[in-house]
Amino acid sequence: MQIAVLTFDGFNELDSFIAAGILNRMRPKGWKAYITCPTETVTSMNGVTVQAEKPLSFATEADAVLIGSGMKTRDIAKDTALLAHIQLDPTRQLIGAQCSGTLLLSKLGLLGDRPACTDLTTKPWVIEAGVTVLDQPFYADGNIATAGGCLASQYLATWVLMRAAGIEAAEAAIHYVAPVGQKEDYVARAIAAVRPFMPKAEAAIPA
Repeated sequence: MQIAVLTFDGFNELDSFIAAGILNRMRPKGWKAYITCPTETVTSMNGVTVQAEKPLSFATEADAVLIGSGMKTRDIAKDTALLAHIQLDPTRQLIGAQCSGTLLLSKLGLLGDRPACTDLTTKPWVIEAGVTVLDQPFYADGNIATAGGCLASQYLATWVLMRAAGIEAAEAAIHYVAPVGQKEDYVARAIAAVRPFMPKAEAAIPA
């Protein structure tokens, strides 16, 4: 399972790194989540500069794509040339977005008439784009998922794990990263947030 974590200049560290860290618990099974960027380096909203592991074009071939948020997302949403390089296919890819990443998902025309989750700051912009915003941390419909709130990145990771590797793999990954003394609570909460949106018949997503 090859995963592109789309990360742009001004990115929110929690969105990109938490999801990538949880998903990379599956590296022994051949999984890899890559920080995927439009430039060789990107600098976070708090001044942390990171090297891109994959170019933006990797998103087209990845098995799953997660779009993080950041302080420059509104500018990115207006950059039609940049958006044109993001070619995604929900018929064969799992595609998720978090917080202001949901705005990009809308601009890419992938939400359709689906409602979506986002953070409170981005909510007015997503509504302006014609999307119904839900007051909940996670929502998925088919191969498209959205999450709202920085720490909701764990739910996007849980969703990808449950869809492509099963509930036991998701439970194990969340259990590992959860705080000591609260592991069972964290696992139960993550599974409960995602389970209602699991398709009855799993899509053919490669593991």
